[in-house]
This record gives sequence, structure tokens and C-alpha cells, in this order.
Amino acid sequence: MNKLLDAPPGAITRRDALAVGAALTGGALVVGCSPADLMSVGAKKDFGAFGPFVKIAADGWVTVVSKHIEFGQGNHAGLAAIVAEELGADWAKVRVEQAPANAKVYANSMMGVQGTGGSSAIPNSWTQLRTAGASARAMFVQAAADRWNVPAAEVTVQDGVVRHAGSNRQAAFGELLEDAARVTPPQSPPLKDPRTFTLIGTDRVRRKDSQAKSDGTARFTHDVRLENMLVAMVAHPPRFGAKVSSFDGAAARKVAGVVDVFQIPSGVAVVANNTWAARQGRDALKVTWDEAKAEKRGSEQITALFRDIAAGKTTPEKTTWAAFDSKGDAAQAAGGTAALETTYDFPYLAHAAMEPMDCVAIVNGNRCKLIHGSQGPTLDQMNAAKIVLNAPGAIEVETLFAGGSFGRRTTFQSDYVVEAVHIAKKVGKGRPVKLVWTREDDMQAGYYRPIVHHAVRITTDADGYPATWRHRIVTQSIMKGSPMGTPKLDETAVEGTKGSPYLKVTPVVDAQLITPDVGVPVLWWRSVGATHTAFVMEHTIDQLARRAGRDPVDYRRALYVKAGANRHLAVLNLAAEKAGWTTPPPAGWTRGVAVHESFGSVVAQVAEVQMVDGEPRVGRVVTAIDCGIAISPNQVAAQMEGGTCYGLSAALYGAITLKEGRVEQTNFDGYRVLRNSEAPTVETHIVPSPNPPSGVGEPGTPVIAAAVANALLAMNGQPTTSLPFVRAV
Repeated sequence: MNKLLDAPPGAITRRDALAVGAALTGGALVVGCSPADLMSVGAKKDFGAFGPFVKIAADGWVTVVSKHIEFGQGNHAGLAAIVAEELGADWAKVRVEQAPANAKVYANSMMGVQGTGGSSAIPNSWTQLRTAGASARAMFVQAAADRWNVPAAEVTVQDGVVRHAGSNRQAAFGELLEDAARVTPPQSPPLKDPRTFTLIGTDRVRRKDSQAKSDGTARFTHDVRLENMLVAMVAHPPRFGAKVSSFDGAAARKVAGVVDVFQIPSGVAVVANNTWAARQGRDALKVTWDEAKAEKRGSEQITALFRDIAAGKTTPEKTTWAAFDSKGDAAQAAGGTAALETTYDFPYLAHAAMEPMDCVAIVNGNRCKLIHGSQGPTLDQMNAAKIVLNAPGAIEVETLFAGGSFGRRTTFQSDYVVEAVHIAKKVGKGRPVKLVWTREDDMQAGYYRPIVHHAVRITTDADGYPATWRHRIVTQSIMKGSPMGTPKLDETAVEGTKGSPYLKVTPVVDAQLITPDVGVPVLWWRSVGATHTAFVMEHTIDQLARRAGRDPVDYRRALYVKAGANRHLAVLNLAAEKAGWTTPPPAGWTRGVAVHESFGSVVAQVAEVQMVDGEPRVGRVVTAIDCGIAISPNQVAAQMEGGTCYGLSAALYGAITLKEGRVEQTNFDGYRVLRNSEAPTVETHIVPSPNPPSGVGEPGTPVIAAAVANALLAMNGQPTTSLPFVRAV
């Protein structure tokens, strides 16, 4: 048996087995067994003296166990800093280790499963990790107090040293380790007053992974080299929803290095001794596809359908309109003379992470281990467990670094992970198999930010402010097929519109969503619903301000005051001040402003834009953010820079197009992304706040497109009704 699977799983009781059996066969859960209990059956349950999040070695090094993956966003530094601050650790002797998969212990409190997303890594860990650090500190304090026979209240901890000033005694963590480990951990240890923080909020909090990623020692899935390991590639159908009708693998088998060719649910797998052989073998395959249930419409047809649905010209089957904001008489919103009536169209977008999808799977009987950059370990466990017929918690997941994701590495179906498990199960005998997707696979085999259509109709009062607001959104549902059930209202499609301060101050609102079925797989994409709602709301407001003859900043200020949106007002004022909004922009440039709340944070941006060879060029972006307590100001700035460039890249060029159901883009030659020479200078200013941290990884992405559109509106008076700004030729 492969040694990687020799370690015994966690003890599985008869009750556990009953619960797992019921889940795998669709039966009822055992009474008193929560989903987290079920998903953790078979997982490791024993941890060290300081709990599941903190390890302390005899040499004084502190290891923070992170339940969240690091795929470029830098969250490991912030998570470690939370523990280090409360523990009183020496920041220079703090490192981070990836947690094993265990939903009972390491669940994201905002999701109920172990996973990273929704800009939630820091917010959902804030109290949990503060408590873990404070508990460990209390254990060292008590150990020192007992050893020195002094009151615990007089013992302090700083930089990994425990001190009693009155007796001039001190000891490093390592010296007190054995005694501290015997202290019973307090359940509710006192937490520090944030005003006394010496690490959090300072530029000392820098990334812990920079050195490893610079010298090549950081481990990604492509770096995994295991004894007797095979490499696999899969031939996917050219149209979504198609299935294998038949295939001829004779030519593929003749390729040197190809070991086997066989069908799996998603296509035809070619297994070889190396990547090149797997690719050559796949290229030699002859596959006949059954396209009876395939999606054969083009993206233009889908967009046209969505427009007709919004206009009431047609009604999709199996779905109905769902209100997400409603007040006053809806008939008023449909009547009267509209001050503004417009529509907006948004295309499919690829995630286009630098590292395409990949996963190493090892299957021996019903034992399974996954090695990859797992964004959703619990979902991966659940989907793998169904294939090998084992408890989800018994599926071992070793989470590595990943080269980006933007949401792509976690789907309800664990699509590429499931492919790897199916292939490894067929290979069997515990032989490792590395599944590799090429860039072309990544671009053409799904998943995407969905096509979205908005239709907006607004009447205004005597002062030019919204009096009625009719809003229709048509898009596919990302949440359809969720393990939690398909909701009537997909909140991911309306976030950023629902609850908007602009709707809050509008007396009559009739806002509805409909989610027709389309056979194209869709998924959350960095900032999810805000990718389109921010643009619609902010560009609409600029058009209303222009019609009212008002300055866009002043117009927003008045609306925010009416809505009591103090955080919006604060970031707007800060961004406008730092950008010099009231002074003329440089010659040849115009400015645009946008403000949006997503993932608990509020971001305002002022973009300076000029036209170069007929295309918008963004030179300077001034950003203000209210994200609660900023654990690492440097990292907040980095995320604003990265998020802005990612959002600008999509706004300028991003579009996945289908022709007769086939994705036309295959690589970055057809799916253009922002180049270094096109990246703007991004200045970040953080609003001081005593509130708990809120999201940072995504809120910088959705604002920039609207800010650019508003600059163009100021430049030429022409609104932007569809993205991207630059059309492919």
C-alpha cells in the first residue's frame, strides 16, 4: 500500500458510520448529528496543548495553523498577526502552517464549512484567533505565576518573553513550555484593548511567504513529485452539456509514455508517465460527442434573450421574478416621465488565474488523499467521499499554495478535483495521479462570471433626486445546485443593489431578479455580484447627477446624508480630498468617482482617465477604504492595488464569448488582460476605525469600472451601457 495512505484515519464509531451511510444514500441524518459533525467523521480530533490553531516549540517558535488557503492574497500574515498580538509572540519567530481538512474544527464561521472566499478569512477568524492567542498567553502567565509564586495579574508577555517586573524575573516561551502545557486553557480569556496593540495596524505585519515564493521553495501542485506518480489530462466536450458518445484511444495509446486511456463522467482521460505524453496522447484521441443536451446558443443570443426577458417580451420556463427591494406603489415606478431609462450588459468572464486547475489524487480502496490548492476542503471532501464511498472527514486534504483563484478553485461540484479522484480510482492501488489542466482547458471548460443584464427606469423629484426606481436584473443563478438548496432569490446576483443607500432614500422602489437557465457553468468571480451591481448603481448615479446639474461628489454626499450612510460619506470625502477633486485634473485627463460597499467594507475611488489611440488609459487611482481595523495596512494597500488592476483588466478587455455554444477564447491572446505598462498608480488611504476587520480581498475590484465610466461620461457626455470598454476585433 502507498505509504501516503498508511496512516490510520480517525476513529469511526457505529453512530458515525450510520450518519455517513445516511448522507451518501440520501437518507436522514442521525438525530443530533450536525452537518459539521458529519463532514468531520474520520478526521483528526487530537490537537496540542494550545488547541488547534497554535503550536509552540521548545525553541520558542510559534506556529499559527491557518484554516484558510494562501493563493496570493496574503491572508497568512494577517491571520498570524492576530494570534501573535494576543499571545505576545516575537513576530520574527512566527510562522504559518496550513490546517488539515476538518469542518468541525476549522469551519469558516460565515460559511459553515471549511473554505476561503467572500473576503472572509480575516473577519471570520478575528475573534477566534484572538481567543486562541489570548488563551495561550494566559497559560504561560499562569505557569510563570505558579513557578515564581507571584500574582498572575503582575505577569506580562511581550515578544515571546514572560516577565514579572516586580521580581525582575523573565523566561522565554521555551523555558516555560512544559509548565504552560499543563495549564487548563481558559475558555474566555480576556482580550487586549485594541488601543494597546503594538503589532496589528503597523507596517511590521508583512507577508510570511515572500521568501519561499521568491526562492522557489514554496510548494504548489505542479511542484508535487511523488514516487510512481502518473500525470493525467482530460478531453472535455467542446460544448457544455455534451457527453461522450464513443471514443477511439488507439492512437493515444501508441504515444510513448501513455499508460491508459478511459472514459470518466466529464470526458476521456489520458494517463501517462509525464505531462508531455499525456498532452500528446490527448491530442491523438478521437472522440464522438453526444450533443443532444448541449448548450448551442452563442453569447449574443443569450444576451438578446436576457434583454427580451427584462423588457417583458418573453418569460423563461421554470423560474419567476423575485423581488429584492420593494416599497411604495410599483405602478408609480413604471409610470410617469422617466428622467433616466437605460440598460446595461455584462459578458461572461474567465477567472484566468495564473495557475490553471490541477490536483494530485491518491486512491486505494475507499481511502483517498488530495494534494492541491484547495479553496474549499469540505466541498472537496464531500464530493470525493461520494466516489470512494467513505466518510467525508476521512478524505485527507493537503492544501498547498495556489497561483490565484478569484473563486474558481471552489465549486459545489469540485469539478476538477472529482476528475482527479475518478482517474485515481480507476488507476487504483494507491498510485498517485496528478491531473493537469492546460490554459486552454482552464479558459474553455468553465466556469465563468455569468452574463448579466440590468434594466433601470428612474423618475426624479424637483431637486433631481430619485423619486421612483424600477430595476430588473436578468442573469444565471450561481447558487443553483447548492448543497444547501437552490434559493428563490439568489443573493449573489443582487448584492450591491439590494440595500444600496440610493434605494434606501428613494420613496418608491420596484426591484426584481430573474434567473433563467442557461447551459453554461457559472461561478462567483472576484467580488461576485458587485462585479456588475457596482457599475450599474454608480454609473446611474453619475448620470442622474449630470441631469440635475450637480457635481457627482456633492450629489452623492446629499444622498448619503439622507440615507445615514456615514461610512460611504467618510470614504467619499477622503478619496475626493486626496485626489484633489475640487482642483482641475492634469491637462488631457478627466476624473470619475465611484463608491461601493461589498463584503462589509466600503471603497471610494477617483480615477484619472485619458484617451490613448481611442482606448481609455487610467493613470492614477485614489482609493479610500473603510475595512474596520486594518491588521496590515501594507497588505490592505496591496489588495487595493491588485483588486483595482484585476477589475480594470476585465472592464477594459474581459469577455468570454460563445459561438454556437463553443467558447471562442483559448488563451491570453484572445482573452486580453492588463499589461504592466497599462497598470495605474493606485494610492490607498484607510479610514481609521475601531470596528472588527471586514473584507479586503474583493472590495477593490468592482469600483474601478464605474469610476472609469464616470470619467468618460465627464469627458464626452456619453454613458457606457456595456462592458468591456475595448471591444475585441
